[in-house]
Amino acid sequence: MKRWLPSPWLSLGLFGGWLLLARGVSPGQVLLGLLVAWAVPLLMAPLRPRPGPVRHWGTLLRLIGRVGVDVVRSALAVAGGVLRLGSRPPRGAFVTLPLDLRQTHALAALAMITTVVPGTVWCELAPDGSALVLHVFDLPDDVGEAGFVADFKARYEQPLKEIFE
Repeated sequence: MKRWLPSPWLSLGLFGGWLLLARGVSPGQVLLGLLVAWAVPLLMAPLRPRPGPVRHWGTLLRLIGRVGVDVVRSALAVAGGVLRLGSRPPRGAFVTLPLDLRQTHALAALAMITTVVPGTVWCELAPDGSALVLHVFDLPDDVGEAGFVADFKARYEQPLKEIFE
């Protein structure tokens, strides 16, 4: 089965996406959708990385919830920062975070988290993976860089270490 349909969930998503984009369920669109849903995962299978070793599912679920809350909270904070540009402009800063993560799946998850959460941008990863440079939209004066680093490591890096390492 895996040989002919390497990723059934991806195929299902591609098929559904095809039908949504086609805005119709004609026999031709269904046939084309099935062809795309079968061919794309089959052709791309050699490019897909092996699944990561998830060790603590409970921690993963808590992290997903935390990131969801952080996305909403950060989006509101960034919107507030943009709206009050005249009175108090945001204090953007580049922050260097020392990393304890080394596992590639954990680093990829960290990259996705920083991309999804508004107000943070992943800028650079040291060649040896020991440090990460982030740009922060508004670094609060009361927290400072050290406080931001400690909070980031506690909120994201430590759970990812539990999950993947």
